[in-house]
Amino acid sequence: MKRIVLILLLVPLLGSQQPAWPYPLDGDVYTGITRLEGYRLSQEGKRRGPKQPPGGTLTLQEVDIRLAEKPIAELPEPDPDFTKKVVALLGSEADNYAVAILDLSDPDHPRFAEHRGHVPFNPGSVGKIVVGLGLFQTLADLYPDSIGDRERILRETQVTADRFILSDEHDVPLWNPETGRMTYRPLQQGDTASLWTYLDWMFSASSNAAASTVIREIMLMVHFGRNYPVPAEVADRFFRETPRKELGDILAKALQEPLIRNGLNLEELRQGKFFTWMGKRIVPGPSSTASARELIRYLLLLEEGRLVDRFSSREIKRLLYMTQHRIRYASHPALNNAAVYFKSGSLYSCRPEPGFACGKYKGNRINMMNSVAIIEAPAPGGGRLHYLAVVLSNVLRENSAVAHQTLAMRIHRLIEANWRQSGKAEETPQKSP
Repeated sequence: MKRIVLILLLVPLLGSQQPAWPYPLDGDVYTGITRLEGYRLSQEGKRRGPKQPPGGTLTLQEVDIRLAEKPIAELPEPDPDFTKKVVALLGSEADNYAVAILDLSDPDHPRFAEHRGHVPFNPGSVGKIVVGLGLFQTLADLYPDSIGDRERILRETQVTADRFILSDEHDVPLWNPETGRMTYRPLQQGDTASLWTYLDWMFSASSNAAASTVIREIMLMVHFGRNYPVPAEVADRFFRETPRKELGDILAKALQEPLIRNGLNLEELRQGKFFTWMGKRIVPGPSSTASARELIRYLLLLEEGRLVDRFSSREIKRLLYMTQHRIRYASHPALNNAAVYFKSGSLYSCRPEPGFACGKYKGNRINMMNSVAIIEAPAPGGGRLHYLAVVLSNVLRENSAVAHQTLAMRIHRLIEANWRQSGKAEETPQKSP
């Protein structure tokens, strides 16, 4: 397959809407995600660039799943008192939210709060965590007894963007190790990088172009098996000559079967289509949906190492680890000392309304914002606060990014208060800005 001399990496946008970048900064050699080198050099003061708060400085070895040795198996029943306190944080707009919080700070006594947990929402970019599961499940099916072969496919397969990326405006960071410079732009047809880099772009920059490219690669894996990767002309012929119904069946096997096989409810969590209009045009698929209940179950299975297997769960968690500018739910200073594993998605639109000024994340027709997060605090240093949070909202005319940021602080303070009341806080002093 075509290779390039310089491996492309995405860089964050400057300004208040700069996207978040995950994966531990020392993982560039292991993964081939060369962007990480640039951010690591910034962290070390060897080049200009933003630096991470304490919670964003964990190493590759420090980012791991937390419940593999002691899984709780299933969600506990909602705690009425905990749920009441969480709903109170939502105020008068509570009916426009769906929330699930699982406090695992005391793994022997987990506490669960749930509000409108089964209400369906459009997942938006949060659906990319389903794509991640699909890829790691397919790799495990191809190489069930070889982690090394799975790593090899992720690191060494060179993927070139084609018509499936049309169209997307999300910028991605492109790191040039020879000049020591990052540049920022949307993916273009012909851009080539490792499969692991495309995964990183999908999660970190939330690039729809990268997500559609990853879905394309999963479908090729499903169809060609261990013959993957295949030459670009073979892949192109496959998508041009295969009947649309058959392509739709392969897409379902790539994205929907993994959810069922991992014990998730397809009626409450499903990514049915590509993320770009061209991908949807080439391959048909059903609608997408998500509920707070099923998203929190996804995060729990991840922390228990039960999404595919321990290797796959750990790698998905690393891909969700935030090591650049924090946004939305993850951006409040109360979380500066916390390790945050995060994905968000938004969908907003406006219609004419006297006296109302439409703005980003501030729609008056639709104003959806979705956040999923795993919080470990304080970090580094083996913090004791550990909880999973899912917040889905459709609050019209309100800046939903700010609303989620504020709610993150309130939930964190509530978890801190619960921990102090448990009497175990004295065992591990908590630090919070």
